[in-house]
Amino acid sequence: MSSAEPTRRDFLYIATGAVGAVGAVAVAVPLINQMNPDAATIAAGAPIEVDLAPVADGQILKVFWRGKPIFVRNRTEKEIKEAQDVNWQSLPDPAPDSARVKKGHEKWLIVFGNCTHLGCIPLGHQGAYGGWFCPCHGSQFDTAGRIRQGPAPSNLPIPAYAFQSDTKIRIG
Repeated sequence: MSSAEPTRRDFLYIATGAVGAVGAVAVAVPLINQMNPDAATIAAGAPIEVDLAPVADGQILKVFWRGKPIFVRNRTEKEIKEAQDVNWQSLPDPAPDSARVKKGHEKWLIVFGNCTHLGCIPLGHQGAYGGWFCPCHGSQFDTAGRIRQGPAPSNLPIPAYAFQSDTKIRIG
């Protein structure tokens, strides 16, 4: 008893298969998409551009790059002179001021905003040297981000950055 005519049972097989396929796709798409990194993760590694025009003399701007704070400091002439006049060979982590800034842009200091002792975020315009002070353990940094006092073993690190113009930098 073979018949070429479709039966009710054939329709049920086809309908069940179609519903099963749609259900499998409906489950698979979110499962696969959840494995992709989100937009914030993708953007976290990308370089950022920072506009320096609104940063006043003596002001510290805090930006985030790769999930870490970056301090962008517009140093005053007094702060630059004090940083340059230090006997840098006697510091715990010796570095001249000129090695911590870009030539021709000495007023701009760009450093990572984590204390090199335990990763705390130091406070700007604080401490005996007018730079940064880490209230957690007492490390003090000068206006060039160099360690001057306390348990921090090294200076505030400098991220990779370049000046795009006199008022714009690219970090990363």
